[in-house]
Amino acid sequence: MSEVLELRQYTLHPGRRAELVELFDREFVETQEAVGAHVLGQFRDLDDEDRFVWLRGFADMPTRGEALRSFYGGPVWRAHRDRANDTMIDSDDVLLLRPVTGLDLAGRTRGGPTTLVTITLYHLPAGGEDAFLDFFESDVAPMLTATDAPPLAVLRTLRAENNFPALPVREEANVVAWVASFPGPAELAEHVRLLGRENRWIHDTLPVLTKQLARPPEQLQLAPTARSLLR
Repeated sequence: MSEVLELRQYTLHPGRRAELVELFDREFVETQEAVGAHVLGQFRDLDDEDRFVWLRGFADMPTRGEALRSFYGGPVWRAHRDRANDTMIDSDDVLLLRPVTGLDLAGRTRGGPTTLVTITLYHLPAGGEDAFLDFFESDVAPMLTATDAPPLAVLRTLRAENNFPALPVREEANVVAWVASFPGPAELAEHVRLLGRENRWIHDTLPVLTKQLARPPEQLQLAPTARSLLR
């Protein structure tokens, strides 16, 4: 179970995503895990063909610092960093998160059927996290579960000093996120349809949810790569 997570969204040069996915899946999974960085999922953004998204976890912040120093100072990254970095326009869109309900992937194996993973981000004003999480647990999560989108995890911003400054994180962010997985786009569409038919969601829950946000929610619709653990 990872107590520290990074949600990393990369903007790539046009047409370079397949190259980065192949390199990442071949070279950067086991080599990160060997030093204490858990590669939990890596994805193609279905709404932007030049976006690559991945989720990395650590046992705690000291482990994060040690793991990143080991990996980015080690021979595998040194051998492949130029090719990896050459695919990227921007790699600084990074959220540092911690689990409210943990993303437990024990027993899962890499690869398998094609799926659709969603990560929904709620951007909150400062100080609004605790009340929002109480509301999410009591009112939102049960309706998501009842409409076939049970959250696999709920995450919130981790307030901690970035102990590997060579990789920036978004320190201004104040986010609650939830993760779900669907067999495919049809099942996601059916969830949206069922939720839209719930009077309690439309008239009661959604207005209260929206009122608590600093800006509209953001949903990432993601296709796992062949070696993603989360799928």
